[in-house]
Amino acid sequence: MSAQTKAEPRLKKAFRDEILPRMMKEQSYPNVMAVPRLNKVVVNMGVGEATQNVKLLDVAMDELGLITGQRPAVRRSRKSIASFRLREGMPIAATVTLRGDRMWEFVDRLCSVALPRVRDFRGVPTNSFDGRGNYTLGLKDQIIFPEVDYAKVDKLRGMNVTFVTSARTDEESRVLLKHLGLPFRNQ
Repeated sequence: MSAQTKAEPRLKKAFRDEILPRMMKEQSYPNVMAVPRLNKVVVNMGVGEATQNVKLLDVAMDELGLITGQRPAVRRSRKSIASFRLREGMPIAATVTLRGDRMWEFVDRLCSVALPRVRDFRGVPTNSFDGRGNYTLGLKDQIIFPEVDYAKVDKLRGMNVTFVTSARTDEESRVLLKHLGLPFRNQ
């Protein structure tokens, strides 16, 4: 029997063959290992209404699973907040951590397919870096991804996409993400 070999993601190949040498030359890194890399992508979808109806979380988890290609984990509240009718341990969000080939394919689909489908898109904001080289992008709805069937969506839900990089500074991270295809706003 022969094992099927899966094709390498397009963005991963482009990073290795084109982006890495270009960044080494532009930023004058001493060696290949000094160039910042994308470590993981975390996609989080908060479902605050799940405190009243737990079935809403199941729908959100199914949609997030379709978008990322990986089963989401349920996030539970850490403490009780009476004004929100929230008790400790109640399910309130779904999250997925993407690494490896799934991460590269998701970033490729996000930059080349999903973000161009955002209405009145002028680029992603440049002020969402955390000071340690990580970037968080907020999306208003899940229907920008072609995997989600628009007719079956009951409610628009936003999500956060966090890019965790090995960059030491926000500027290094911004250069890396720009080379990977994330369209930043012109200030």
